Amino acid sequence: EVRVVESGGALVQAGGSLRLSCVVSGLSFDEYAVGWFRQAPGKTREGIACFSSTDENTYYSTSAQGRFAVSSDLAKNTLYLQMNNLKPEDTAVYYCAQRYIHVMDTVSDCEVYQYDRWGQGTQVTVSS
Repeated sequence: EVRVVESGGALVQAGGSLRLSCVVSGLSFDEYAVGWFRQAPGKTREGIACFSSTDENTYYSTSAQGRFAVSSDLAKNTLYLQMNNLKPEDTAVYYCAQRYIHVMDTVSDCEVYQYDRWGQGTQVTVSS
């Protein structure tokens, strides 16, 4: 059974940085996608960045471009989200999610409905 666990959320001041981690365990296949999502109070969950293990490609949403970066350690089935120059509007619960993909597939978007297995989330709070 696939298990997804996020960590690294914290309270930071505006302009600060954080690195979140997502560990995926229990995988049955090597071909999968992992995504970072967030949900701010009163808002719908949105995709930030999604990564495919097949070609190590990362798709970034518009809101993530420029300040957020994904890195991976496939040997540890771990995906990281480096967030720089954080703003109060980045305050949200950040989630990681996983889905299996075909060996020839990659990620070309980052939509909530595509993902099957979710972590419990980690809180990021940015103070002004």
